[in-house]
Amino acid sequence: MATEITVPQLGESVSEATVAKWFKQVGDAVAVDEPLLELETDKVTVEVPAPTAGVLKAIIAEEGAEVEVGALLAHLEEGSGAAPAPKKAEPKAEAPKAEEKKVEAPKAAAVAAPAAKAANLDYPLPPAVRKLVDDNALDPSKIPATGKDGRLTREDVVMYMKGGASAPAAAAPAAAVSSMPSGPGREPTEREEKVKMTRLRRKIAERLKDAQNSAAMLTTFNEVDMTNVMALRSQYKDGFEKKHGIKLGFMSFFVKACVQGLQELPAVNAEISGDSLIYKNYYDIGVAVGGPSGLVVPVVRDCDVKSFAEIEGAIAGYGKKARDGSLTMEEMNGGTFTVSNGGVYGSLMSTPILNPPQSAILGMHKTQMRPMVMPDGSIQARPMMYLALSYDHRIIDGKEAVTFLVRVKENLEDPARLLLQA
Repeated sequence: MATEITVPQLGESVSEATVAKWFKQVGDAVAVDEPLLELETDKVTVEVPAPTAGVLKAIIAEEGAEVEVGALLAHLEEGSGAAPAPKKAEPKAEAPKAEEKKVEAPKAAAVAAPAAKAANLDYPLPPAVRKLVDDNALDPSKIPATGKDGRLTREDVVMYMKGGASAPAAAAPAAAVSSMPSGPGREPTEREEKVKMTRLRRKIAERLKDAQNSAAMLTTFNEVDMTNVMALRSQYKDGFEKKHGIKLGFMSFFVKACVQGLQELPAVNAEISGDSLIYKNYYDIGVAVGGPSGLVVPVVRDCDVKSFAEIEGAIAGYGKKARDGSLTMEEMNGGTFTVSNGGVYGSLMSTPILNPPQSAILGMHKTQMRPMVMPDGSIQARPMMYLALSYDHRIIDGKEAVTFLVRVKENLEDPARLLLQA
């Protein structure tokens, strides 16, 4: 009996997805709950498991296809054992014949031009090249390469499939480079690669532009002396890790410092809804983390009542999930304020963009030793960090924004305030 594989419910307000990757091909046997494919939404990636054991009979939505919730993805033939075996073997037996027929002319051309350089597979294939090779069941080692250091380009694969001569293809890059204009009229070459944006990247671009267009965004700056926080962390990090099983980082200090600032200045924790203001008496802090597909912002809930260990544990868990691509919708929905740490990448100064509908975001930066004039007039080298608060001026006045940033600075320079809430 055949089972239809459809697009599952993807979460609130998400109705479309892109077929990112098929883990199984037609004819492959699958077990119950074994992942069949991966769907990419504008927030997360979702694996679609097999509802029953059987053999993948047909793929309806190929990789790259845009699909809606409930759309048909594939047909699965239920059952396992001897019956499905021929179906699994059949595509493998036919695939070489199809390939020979499809690339018969290019192979002849490759033999006719033995001087062509073989592809150097020590270099990973670019995504566009890999997709073209995989989609057409080609062997990259048999395709003459014209790229630098013997790298395979998209044009090499296209020429190979079209049956173009290998020797002229190998000679073409040299002529193209020698005659290539240096001005803005340069023609596209094999050194350019056009790759379709992922759904997540498109959504990021859309949201960032919307934030710029809709909010009266402004950024205010300050700097914080990290000496006391670094000393406190150095003193207690070993015992903290031994007791809680998690490393003591700096992010928990910043989250706690922000919570105290938000409690004092509620407008920074509010949002605009139509012609009303919504003041939120809870503190769900989004922590921006980088993943393979782009920046994502999972939310640490109720940070006002969470301990340092609970905050560090939540952030570490989200970081791992972001790298694995396994964050869920629920883990990224909501959030009243965001903290973004560009310092981990070496950023010394930046102006972060709001994460709508939130009204403010704090940007952390690289800690760097700088000469500072101390209250007694002496000059000392101190570990300093620039802080940037971007905020929506429609709801947050300049005085409130500056005061909030000063409170964060005071809390970090005197960490005892975080414990005493002074």
